[in-house]
Amino acid sequence: MHFPVNIPIGSATIPVHFVCETLSYFLGYRYYAYLRRHSNDAISAHNRLVIFIGAAFGAFLGSHVLGVLENPALLSKFNLLYFMGNKTIVGGMLGGLIGVELTKKQIGVTASSGDLMVYPLILAMVIGRTGCFLAGLEDGTYGVASTLPWAINFGDGIRRHPTNLYEILFWLLLWVTLALIERKGELANGARFKIFLASYLVFRLLVEFIKPAYFFGFGLSVIQLACIGGILYYYKVFLHPSKLIKTYA
Repeated sequence: MHFPVNIPIGSATIPVHFVCETLSYFLGYRYYAYLRRHSNDAISAHNRLVIFIGAAFGAFLGSHVLGVLENPALLSKFNLLYFMGNKTIVGGMLGGLIGVELTKKQIGVTASSGDLMVYPLILAMVIGRTGCFLAGLEDGTYGVASTLPWAINFGDGIRRHPTNLYEILFWLLLWVTLALIERKGELANGARFKIFLASYLVFRLLVEFIKPAYFFGFGLSVIQLACIGGILYYYKVFLHPSKLIKTYA
């Protein structure tokens, strides 16, 4: 396979990465809309919209701020173009979480707003990471050099860990796991999203070790530090997993 993969349109080409990213937003939202229509949502349509705005604003800031901090050595080049050109999903998720929690506090919503978004987000991430994989070296989500039989040459002659494919596998396994858990018992309010985000933060904390990131002298990257912060926030998920299952009086 030749990377990056593009779709020829006459004399021009459209990056498959762009197509996948667009599809991830569109199909993710359509899936969310379908689930909302077929569920008893405790949050009104108006409050949902306000929460979405808070989530989007937080995700935008979190994604770009953490993306800029990802390589401290390049902070001297900081400008608006550099800010907009650097982003990371971990920052987007954590920023979105902060934006949602602050928004819900302002409008007085106590019900979980994230549970309904989990499966649509997983679908969007699978499609989006497929685009990242097909973008090859241009996307920057590949891993370090590897001699493993499934290592892939993304176009520079070096066989690397396909960390974007690892992430797709992670998302699919999480989807199946959550579905199996919910077949056996009902999760408590907010538990599905907590499992979703806490699991991803652990995955990213580990997979960053095989990505060409900037590591501080103590052996961790900026993204890993952010992951640790998020994991500590969700410490109850790991210490008291039984509380994630809904109980009845």
